[in-house]
Amino acid sequence: MGERETLGSRIGFILLSAGCAIGLGNVWRFPYITGQYGGAAFVLVYLLFLVFVGLPVLLMEFAIGRASRMNISGALRCLERKGTKWHLFGPVAIIGNYLLMMYYTVVTGWLLFYFFSGIKGDLAGLDAASSGAFFGSFTADPVWQTVFTFIAIIIGFLICMKGLQKGVEKASKFMMGCLFTLIVALAVNSLLLPGASKGLSFYLIPDFSKMVDNGIFEVLYAAMGQSFFTLGLGIGSMEIFGSYIGKERSLTGESVRVLSLDTFVAFFAGLIIFPASFAFGVNPDSGPSLLFVTLPSVFSQMPGGRLWGALFFLFMSFAAMTTLIAVFENIIAYWMDCHGWTRKKASLVNMALILILSLPCILGFNILSDVQPFGEGSTILDLEDFLVSSTITPIGSALIVLFCTSRYGWGWKGFIEEADTGEGLKYPKKLRFYTAWILPLLIIVIFVKGYWDKFAPILFG
Repeated sequence: MGERETLGSRIGFILLSAGCAIGLGNVWRFPYITGQYGGAAFVLVYLLFLVFVGLPVLLMEFAIGRASRMNISGALRCLERKGTKWHLFGPVAIIGNYLLMMYYTVVTGWLLFYFFSGIKGDLAGLDAASSGAFFGSFTADPVWQTVFTFIAIIIGFLICMKGLQKGVEKASKFMMGCLFTLIVALAVNSLLLPGASKGLSFYLIPDFSKMVDNGIFEVLYAAMGQSFFTLGLGIGSMEIFGSYIGKERSLTGESVRVLSLDTFVAFFAGLIIFPASFAFGVNPDSGPSLLFVTLPSVFSQMPGGRLWGALFFLFMSFAAMTTLIAVFENIIAYWMDCHGWTRKKASLVNMALILILSLPCILGFNILSDVQPFGEGSTILDLEDFLVSSTITPIGSALIVLFCTSRYGWGWKGFIEEADTGEGLKYPKKLRFYTAWILPLLIIVIFVKGYWDKFAPILFG
Protein backbone atom coordinates (compact mmCIF):
# COMPACT_ATOMS: atom_id res chain seq x y z
CA MET A 1 0.00 0.00 0.00
CA GLY A 2 1.40 3.42 -1.00
CA GLU A 3 1.95 6.40 1.27
CA ARG A 4 -1.26 7.80 2.77
CA GLU A 5 -2.69 10.87 1.05
CA THR A 6 -2.89 14.19 2.90
CA LEU A 7 -4.85 17.38 2.36
CA GLY A 8 -3.03 20.17 0.51
CA SER A 9 -3.94 23.02 2.86
CA ARG A 10 -5.34 23.93 6.23
CA ILE A 11 -8.21 25.84 4.59
CA GLY A 12 -8.97 22.64 2.64
CA PHE A 13 -9.32 20.72 5.90
CA ILE A 14 -11.57 23.36 7.50
CA LEU A 15 -13.81 23.69 4.42
CA LEU A 16 -13.98 19.93 3.91
CA SER A 17 -14.90 19.28 7.56
CA ALA A 18 -17.39 22.16 7.53
CA GLY A 19 -18.77 20.84 4.23
CA CYS A 20 -19.39 17.48 5.88
CA ALA A 21 -21.13 19.15 8.82
CA ILE A 22 -23.11 21.60 6.68
CA GLY A 23 -26.00 19.75 5.17
CA LEU A 24 -29.69 19.21 5.55
CA GLY A 25 -29.38 19.46 9.35
CA ASN A 26 -28.48 23.15 9.01
CA VAL A 27 -30.65 24.35 6.22
CA TRP A 28 -33.68 22.14 6.58
CA ARG A 29 -33.93 20.90 10.17
CA PHE A 30 -32.57 24.00 11.96
CA PRO A 31 -35.05 26.57 10.53
CA TYR A 32 -38.14 24.43 11.03
CA ILE A 33 -37.17 23.38 14.58
CA THR A 34 -36.42 27.03 15.38
CA GLY A 35 -39.86 27.93 14.01
CA GLN A 36 -41.49 25.16 16.01
CA TYR A 37 -39.87 26.12 19.34
CA GLY A 38 -40.35 29.86 19.23
CA GLY A 39 -37.48 31.49 17.34
CA ALA A 40 -34.66 33.43 19.01
CA ALA A 41 -35.00 31.92 22.50
CA PHE A 42 -34.42 28.48 20.97
CA VAL A 43 -31.39 29.72 18.99
CA LEU A 44 -29.66 30.87 22.22
CA VAL A 45 -30.18 27.50 23.92
CA TYR A 46 -29.03 25.70 20.76
CA LEU A 47 -25.75 27.68 20.59
CA LEU A 48 -25.02 26.78 24.22
CA PHE A 49 -25.46 23.07 23.54
CA LEU A 50 -23.44 23.33 20.33
CA VAL A 51 -20.41 24.45 22.39
CA PHE A 52 -20.88 22.03 25.30
CA VAL A 53 -22.14 18.91 23.47
CA GLY A 54 -21.16 19.19 19.79
CA LEU A 55 -17.67 20.70 20.12
CA PRO A 56 -16.06 18.08 22.45
CA VAL A 57 -17.27 15.14 20.32
CA LEU A 58 -16.08 16.83 17.10
CA LEU A 59 -12.69 17.48 18.73
CA MET A 60 -12.43 13.83 19.80
CA GLU A 61 -13.17 12.54 16.30
CA PHE A 62 -10.43 14.79 14.87
CA ALA A 63 -7.98 13.66 17.61
CA ILE A 64 -8.64 9.95 17.00
CA GLY A 65 -8.09 10.50 13.27
CA ARG A 66 -4.89 12.51 13.58
CA ALA A 67 -3.32 10.21 16.17
CA SER A 68 -4.00 7.03 14.19
CA ARG A 69 -3.77 8.26 10.57
CA MET A 70 -6.60 5.83 9.75
CA ASN A 71 -10.35 5.67 9.19
CA ILE A 72 -12.58 5.06 12.27
CA SER A 73 -12.46 1.26 11.96
CA GLY A 74 -8.66 1.05 11.83
CA ALA A 75 -8.22 3.96 14.27
CA LEU A 76 -10.00 2.30 17.20
CA ARG A 77 -7.94 -0.88 16.70
CA CYS A 78 -4.74 1.18 16.48
CA LEU A 79 -5.32 3.27 19.65
CA GLU A 80 -7.17 0.86 21.97
CA ARG A 81 -5.42 -0.87 24.87
CA LYS A 82 -4.38 -4.48 24.34
CA GLY A 83 -7.17 -6.96 25.04
CA THR A 84 -9.99 -4.39 24.76
CA LYS A 85 -12.73 -4.55 22.11
CA TRP A 86 -13.38 -0.90 21.13
CA HIS A 87 -12.58 -1.78 17.52
CA LEU A 88 -15.83 -3.76 17.30
CA PHE A 89 -17.67 -0.45 16.87
CA GLY A 90 -15.58 0.39 13.77
CA PRO A 91 -17.59 -1.68 11.25
CA VAL A 92 -20.85 -0.48 12.90
CA ALA A 93 -19.78 3.14 12.26
CA ILE A 94 -19.04 2.27 8.61
CA ILE A 95 -22.49 0.63 8.33
CA GLY A 96 -23.86 3.94 9.69
CA ASN A 97 -22.21 5.74 6.76
CA TYR A 98 -23.88 3.37 4.28
CA LEU A 99 -27.26 3.71 6.01
CA LEU A 100 -26.99 7.49 5.90
CA MET A 101 -26.22 7.38 2.18
CA MET A 102 -29.23 5.12 1.52
CA TYR A 103 -31.54 8.12 2.01
CA TYR A 104 -29.30 11.22 1.97
CA THR A 105 -28.46 10.56 -1.69
CA VAL A 106 -32.21 10.44 -2.46
CA VAL A 107 -32.92 13.79 -0.76
CA THR A 108 -29.89 15.26 -2.60
CA GLY A 109 -31.53 14.02 -5.81
CA TRP A 110 -34.75 15.84 -4.84
CA LEU A 111 -32.78 19.07 -4.40
CA LEU A 112 -31.13 18.70 -7.84
CA PHE A 113 -34.58 18.05 -9.36
CA TYR A 114 -35.99 21.19 -7.71
CA PHE A 115 -33.00 23.22 -8.95
CA PHE A 116 -33.63 22.09 -12.55
CA SER A 117 -37.40 22.61 -12.10
CA GLY A 118 -36.70 26.14 -10.84
CA ILE A 119 -34.57 26.97 -13.90
CA LYS A 120 -37.25 25.59 -16.24
CA GLY A 121 -39.93 27.64 -14.50
CA ASP A 122 -41.93 24.61 -13.29
CA LEU A 123 -42.10 26.06 -9.76
CA ALA A 124 -43.56 29.38 -10.94
CA GLY A 125 -47.09 30.19 -9.78
CA LEU A 126 -47.30 27.41 -7.20
CA ASP A 127 -49.45 28.07 -4.14
CA ALA A 128 -49.26 25.88 -1.00
CA ALA A 129 -51.73 23.28 -2.37
CA SER A 130 -50.24 22.98 -5.87
CA SER A 131 -46.72 22.98 -4.38
CA GLY A 132 -47.69 19.97 -2.23
CA ALA A 133 -49.18 18.24 -5.29
CA PHE A 134 -46.00 18.95 -7.31
CA PHE A 135 -43.81 17.33 -4.65
CA GLY A 136 -46.23 14.38 -4.31
CA SER A 137 -46.26 13.69 -8.06
CA PHE A 138 -42.44 13.74 -8.17
CA THR A 139 -41.95 11.32 -5.26
CA ALA A 140 -44.67 9.07 -6.72
CA ASP A 141 -42.53 8.68 -9.87
CA PRO A 142 -39.76 6.11 -9.21
CA VAL A 143 -38.05 6.75 -12.57
CA TRP A 144 -37.33 10.48 -12.18
CA GLN A 145 -36.40 10.04 -8.53
CA THR A 146 -33.94 7.32 -9.51
CA VAL A 147 -32.42 9.43 -12.32
CA PHE A 148 -31.68 12.40 -10.02
CA THR A 149 -30.46 10.20 -7.14
CA PHE A 150 -28.07 8.44 -9.53
CA ILE A 151 -26.81 11.81 -10.83
CA ALA A 152 -25.96 12.85 -7.23
CA ILE A 153 -24.22 9.52 -6.48
CA ILE A 154 -22.21 9.44 -9.72
CA ILE A 155 -21.02 13.07 -9.36
CA GLY A 156 -19.95 12.37 -5.74
CA PHE A 157 -17.95 9.24 -6.52
CA LEU A 158 -16.32 10.66 -9.68
CA ILE A 159 -15.02 13.56 -7.54
CA CYS A 160 -13.68 11.12 -4.89
CA MET A 161 -12.07 8.94 -7.57
CA LYS A 162 -9.88 11.87 -8.68
CA GLY A 163 -8.06 11.73 -5.34
CA LEU A 164 -8.01 13.57 -2.05
CA GLN A 165 -6.37 16.84 -3.16
CA LYS A 166 -7.36 16.98 -6.86
CA GLY A 167 -10.89 15.67 -6.32
CA VAL A 168 -12.34 15.92 -2.81
CA GLU A 169 -10.47 19.01 -1.57
CA LYS A 170 -10.72 20.95 -4.84
CA ALA A 171 -14.45 20.26 -5.30
CA SER A 172 -15.24 21.08 -1.66
CA LYS A 173 -13.43 24.43 -1.87
CA PHE A 174 -15.38 25.33 -5.03
CA MET A 175 -18.76 24.18 -3.67
CA MET A 176 -18.28 25.86 -0.29
CA GLY A 177 -17.23 29.11 -1.99
CA CYS A 178 -20.42 29.00 -4.10
CA LEU A 179 -22.49 28.07 -1.02
CA PHE A 180 -21.27 31.04 1.04
CA THR A 181 -21.82 33.46 -1.87
CA LEU A 182 -25.34 32.18 -2.55
CA ILE A 183 -26.42 32.15 1.10
CA VAL A 184 -25.43 35.80 1.63
CA ALA A 185 -27.19 36.89 -1.62
CA LEU A 186 -30.36 34.95 -0.69
CA ALA A 187 -30.38 36.37 2.85
CA VAL A 188 -30.00 39.97 1.59
CA ASN A 189 -32.87 39.40 -0.87
CA SER A 190 -35.14 38.03 1.91
CA LEU A 191 -34.30 40.90 4.27
CA LEU A 192 -35.26 43.49 1.64
CA LEU A 193 -38.77 42.05 1.15
CA PRO A 194 -41.69 44.21 2.39
CA GLY A 195 -42.84 42.82 5.74
CA ALA A 196 -39.57 40.96 6.36
CA SER A 197 -38.98 42.76 9.69
CA LYS A 198 -41.62 40.63 11.47
CA GLY A 199 -39.73 37.47 10.53
CA LEU A 200 -36.46 39.05 11.61
CA SER A 201 -37.77 39.98 15.07
CA PHE A 202 -39.27 36.48 15.50
CA TYR A 203 -35.85 35.01 14.64
CA LEU A 204 -33.59 37.42 16.56
CA ILE A 205 -35.54 38.79 19.56
CA PRO A 206 -35.90 36.09 22.27
CA ASP A 207 -39.40 35.43 23.59
CA PHE A 208 -38.96 33.06 26.52
CA SER A 209 -42.72 32.71 27.04
CA LYS A 210 -42.74 30.61 23.84
CA MET A 211 -40.25 28.25 25.48
CA VAL A 212 -42.60 27.88 28.46
CA ASP A 213 -45.56 27.25 26.11
CA ASN A 214 -43.66 24.44 24.37
CA GLY A 215 -42.39 22.98 27.66
CA ILE A 216 -38.87 23.85 28.85
CA PHE A 217 -37.63 20.24 28.76
CA GLU A 218 -38.92 19.74 25.19
CA VAL A 219 -37.08 22.87 24.03
CA LEU A 220 -33.85 21.85 25.83
CA TYR A 221 -34.02 18.37 24.32
CA ALA A 222 -34.70 19.72 20.80
CA ALA A 223 -31.76 22.17 21.09
CA MET A 224 -29.44 19.47 22.43
CA GLY A 225 -30.48 17.02 19.71
CA GLN A 226 -30.03 19.60 16.95
CA SER A 227 -26.60 20.71 18.23
CA PHE A 228 -25.55 17.11 18.11
CA PHE A 229 -26.98 15.98 14.76
CA THR A 230 -25.99 19.10 12.81
CA LEU A 231 -22.32 18.05 12.93
CA GLY A 232 -22.85 14.47 11.70
CA LEU A 233 -20.96 12.95 14.63
CA GLY A 234 -20.62 9.36 15.81
CA ILE A 235 -20.02 7.53 12.51
CA GLY A 236 -16.42 8.62 11.84
CA SER A 237 -17.27 10.93 8.93
CA MET A 238 -15.39 13.73 10.75
CA GLU A 239 -12.67 11.46 12.12
CA ILE A 240 -11.39 10.70 8.60
CA PHE A 241 -10.42 14.35 7.97
CA GLY A 242 -8.42 14.43 11.19
CA SER A 243 -6.39 11.57 9.71
CA TYR A 244 -5.41 13.70 6.70
CA ILE A 245 -3.93 16.74 8.50
CA GLY A 246 -0.61 17.68 10.09
CA LYS A 247 0.17 18.59 13.69
CA GLU A 248 0.93 22.29 13.21
CA ARG A 249 -2.36 23.52 14.74
CA SER A 250 -4.17 22.49 17.91
CA LEU A 251 -7.39 20.62 17.22
CA THR A 252 -9.59 22.65 19.61
CA GLY A 253 -8.95 25.80 17.56
CA GLU A 254 -9.66 23.96 14.30
CA SER A 255 -12.84 22.44 15.75
CA VAL A 256 -14.07 25.90 16.78
CA ARG A 257 -13.51 27.14 13.21
CA VAL A 258 -15.46 24.23 11.70
CA LEU A 259 -18.24 24.78 14.25
CA SER A 260 -18.34 28.50 13.44
CA LEU A 261 -18.78 27.88 9.71
CA ASP A 262 -21.49 25.31 10.41
CA THR A 263 -23.33 27.79 12.67
CA PHE A 264 -22.88 30.64 10.17
CA VAL A 265 -24.70 28.62 7.49
CA ALA A 266 -27.50 27.51 9.85
CA PHE A 267 -27.96 31.10 11.05
CA PHE A 268 -28.07 32.51 7.51
CA ALA A 269 -30.53 29.79 6.45
CA GLY A 270 -32.85 31.27 9.09
CA LEU A 271 -32.23 34.77 7.68
CA ILE A 272 -33.42 33.49 4.28
CA ILE A 273 -36.43 31.53 5.49
CA PHE A 274 -38.05 33.53 8.32
CA PRO A 275 -38.20 37.01 6.72
CA ALA A 276 -39.50 35.44 3.45
CA SER A 277 -42.08 33.31 5.30
CA PHE A 278 -43.43 36.25 7.32
CA ALA A 279 -43.40 38.55 4.27
CA PHE A 280 -45.81 36.18 2.51
CA GLY A 281 -47.83 35.10 5.55
CA VAL A 282 -46.50 31.53 5.70
CA ASN A 283 -46.21 29.65 9.00
CA PRO A 284 -42.48 29.11 9.76
CA ASP A 285 -43.09 26.01 11.92
CA SER A 286 -44.52 23.96 9.06
CA GLY A 287 -42.17 21.07 9.82
CA PRO A 288 -40.10 19.05 7.33
CA SER A 289 -42.41 20.05 4.45
CA LEU A 290 -40.95 23.58 4.79
CA LEU A 291 -38.29 22.90 2.17
CA PHE A 292 -40.18 21.17 -0.64
CA VAL A 293 -43.74 22.47 -0.16
CA THR A 294 -43.75 25.77 1.74
CA LEU A 295 -40.68 27.50 0.26
CA PRO A 296 -41.47 26.93 -3.45
CA SER A 297 -44.83 28.64 -2.88
CA VAL A 298 -43.03 31.54 -1.13
CA PHE A 299 -40.55 31.96 -4.02
CA SER A 300 -43.37 31.89 -6.59
CA GLN A 301 -44.89 35.01 -4.92
CA MET A 302 -41.56 36.85 -4.73
CA PRO A 303 -40.36 39.42 -7.33
CA GLY A 304 -37.79 37.54 -9.46
CA GLY A 305 -38.92 34.38 -7.66
CA ARG A 306 -37.92 32.04 -10.49
CA LEU A 307 -34.28 33.14 -10.15
CA TRP A 308 -34.28 33.20 -6.33
CA GLY A 309 -36.00 29.81 -6.11
CA ALA A 310 -33.49 28.21 -8.50
CA LEU A 311 -30.57 29.79 -6.59
CA PHE A 312 -31.96 28.58 -3.25
CA PHE A 313 -32.14 24.96 -4.46
CA LEU A 314 -28.67 25.28 -6.03
CA PHE A 315 -27.37 26.41 -2.62
CA MET A 316 -29.17 23.48 -0.98
CA SER A 317 -27.70 21.09 -3.56
CA PHE A 318 -24.18 22.33 -2.75
CA ALA A 319 -24.84 21.89 0.99
CA ALA A 320 -26.02 18.30 0.44
CA MET A 321 -23.29 17.41 -2.10
CA THR A 322 -20.44 18.49 0.22
CA THR A 323 -21.81 16.04 2.82
CA LEU A 324 -22.16 13.26 0.22
CA ILE A 325 -18.56 13.70 -0.93
CA ALA A 326 -17.27 13.71 2.67
CA VAL A 327 -19.14 10.52 3.62
CA PHE A 328 -18.19 8.80 0.33
CA GLU A 329 -14.55 9.65 1.16
CA ASN A 330 -14.93 8.00 4.58
CA ILE A 331 -16.36 4.84 2.98
CA ILE A 332 -13.60 4.74 0.34
CA ALA A 333 -10.89 5.28 3.00
CA TYR A 334 -12.23 2.29 4.95
CA TRP A 335 -11.76 -0.05 1.98
CA MET A 336 -8.33 1.45 1.19
CA ASP A 337 -7.03 1.37 4.80
CA CYS A 338 -8.53 -1.90 6.01
CA HIS A 339 -8.65 -4.01 2.84
CA GLY A 340 -5.84 -2.56 0.71
CA TRP A 341 -8.09 -1.58 -2.22
CA THR A 342 -7.02 1.12 -4.69
CA ARG A 343 -8.99 4.38 -4.64
CA LYS A 344 -10.39 3.60 -8.11
CA LYS A 345 -11.64 0.14 -7.13
CA ALA A 346 -13.14 1.38 -3.84
CA SER A 347 -14.90 4.24 -5.70
CA LEU A 348 -16.37 2.10 -8.50
CA VAL A 349 -17.54 -0.80 -6.28
CA ASN A 350 -19.15 1.55 -3.74
CA MET A 351 -20.75 3.68 -6.43
CA ALA A 352 -22.52 0.57 -7.76
CA LEU A 353 -23.41 -0.56 -4.21
CA ILE A 354 -24.91 2.78 -3.14
CA LEU A 355 -26.87 3.05 -6.41
CA ILE A 356 -28.57 -0.23 -5.38
CA LEU A 357 -28.89 0.70 -1.68
CA SER A 358 -30.69 3.97 -2.51
CA LEU A 359 -33.57 2.11 -4.21
CA PRO A 360 -35.58 1.08 -1.09
CA CYS A 361 -35.88 4.74 -0.03
CA ILE A 362 -36.95 5.83 -3.54
CA LEU A 363 -39.49 2.99 -3.86
CA GLY A 364 -40.81 3.69 -0.36
CA PHE A 365 -42.71 6.68 -1.79
CA ASN A 366 -44.40 4.70 -4.57
CA ILE A 367 -44.10 0.95 -5.28
CA LEU A 368 -43.27 0.10 -1.64
CA SER A 369 -45.46 2.79 -0.06
CA ASP A 370 -47.37 0.05 1.82
CA VAL A 371 -44.21 -0.52 3.89
CA GLN A 372 -44.88 1.81 6.85
CA PRO A 373 -42.36 0.89 9.59
CA PHE A 374 -43.71 3.32 12.21
CA GLY A 375 -47.39 3.12 11.37
CA GLU A 376 -49.70 5.10 9.11
CA GLY A 377 -47.94 7.66 6.91
CA SER A 378 -44.35 6.62 7.76
CA THR A 379 -41.89 5.62 5.03
CA ILE A 380 -38.71 3.58 4.53
CA LEU A 381 -36.80 6.91 4.69
CA ASP A 382 -38.15 7.44 8.24
CA LEU A 383 -36.80 4.04 9.30
CA GLU A 384 -33.36 4.64 7.74
CA ASP A 385 -33.13 8.12 9.29
CA PHE A 386 -34.18 6.76 12.71
CA LEU A 387 -31.48 4.05 12.58
CA VAL A 388 -28.81 6.66 11.83
CA SER A 389 -29.92 9.80 13.72
CA SER A 390 -31.49 8.18 16.79
CA THR A 391 -29.46 4.98 17.09
CA ILE A 392 -25.97 4.71 15.56
CA THR A 393 -25.05 8.42 15.89
CA PRO A 394 -25.75 8.82 19.64
CA ILE A 395 -24.36 5.36 20.51
CA GLY A 396 -21.25 6.09 18.41
CA SER A 397 -20.75 9.52 19.97
CA ALA A 398 -21.11 8.13 23.52
CA LEU A 399 -18.53 5.41 22.72
CA ILE A 400 -16.13 7.99 21.24
CA VAL A 401 -16.39 10.12 24.42
CA LEU A 402 -15.82 7.08 26.65
CA PHE A 403 -12.94 5.90 24.46
CA CYS A 404 -11.21 9.29 24.81
CA THR A 405 -11.80 9.74 28.55
CA SER A 406 -11.71 6.23 30.08
CA ARG A 407 -8.53 4.49 31.23
CA TYR A 408 -9.93 1.36 29.59
CA GLY A 409 -9.94 3.12 26.22
CA TRP A 410 -7.41 5.45 24.62
CA GLY A 411 -7.60 7.55 27.80
CA TRP A 412 -7.68 11.23 28.73
CA LYS A 413 -3.87 11.59 28.57
CA GLY A 414 -3.64 10.33 24.99
CA PHE A 415 -6.62 12.40 23.87
CA ILE A 416 -5.48 15.69 25.46
CA GLU A 417 -1.91 15.27 24.22
CA GLU A 418 -3.16 14.87 20.63
CA ALA A 419 -5.82 17.60 20.88
CA ASP A 420 -3.36 20.17 22.27
CA THR A 421 -0.47 19.43 19.90
CA GLY A 422 0.26 22.47 17.72
CA GLU A 423 -0.34 26.20 17.97
CA GLY A 424 -3.71 27.61 18.99
CA LEU A 425 -6.54 27.12 21.44
CA LYS A 426 -6.13 24.31 24.00
CA TYR A 427 -8.94 22.20 25.47
CA PRO A 428 -9.71 23.39 29.05
CA LYS A 429 -8.38 20.75 31.47
CA LYS A 430 -10.98 21.92 34.03
CA LEU A 431 -13.64 20.32 31.84
CA ARG A 432 -12.29 16.82 32.45
CA PHE A 433 -15.04 15.78 34.89
CA TYR A 434 -17.76 17.26 32.66
CA THR A 435 -16.32 15.60 29.54
CA ALA A 436 -15.85 12.17 31.14
CA TRP A 437 -19.08 11.92 33.15
CA ILE A 438 -21.75 14.49 32.25
CA LEU A 439 -21.28 14.59 28.46
CA PRO A 440 -21.91 10.81 27.98
CA LEU A 441 -25.04 11.13 30.16
CA LEU A 442 -26.37 13.98 27.99
CA ILE A 443 -25.82 11.86 24.87
CA ILE A 444 -27.61 8.90 26.52
CA VAL A 445 -30.55 11.25 27.30
CA ILE A 446 -30.71 12.14 23.56
CA PHE A 447 -30.68 8.44 22.69
CA VAL A 448 -33.37 7.40 25.23
CA LYS A 449 -35.63 10.37 24.43
CA GLY A 450 -35.40 9.59 20.70
CA TYR A 451 -36.63 6.03 21.32
CA TRP A 452 -39.28 7.15 23.82
CA ASP A 453 -40.73 9.73 21.39
CA LYS A 454 -40.81 7.18 18.59
CA PHE A 455 -42.22 4.14 20.40
CA ALA A 456 -44.20 5.44 23.42
CA PRO A 457 -47.17 6.55 21.24
CA ILE A 458 -47.16 3.15 19.46
CA LEU A 459 -46.91 1.13 22.71
CA PHE A 460 -49.12 3.23 24.97
CA GLY A 461 -51.49 4.74 22.41
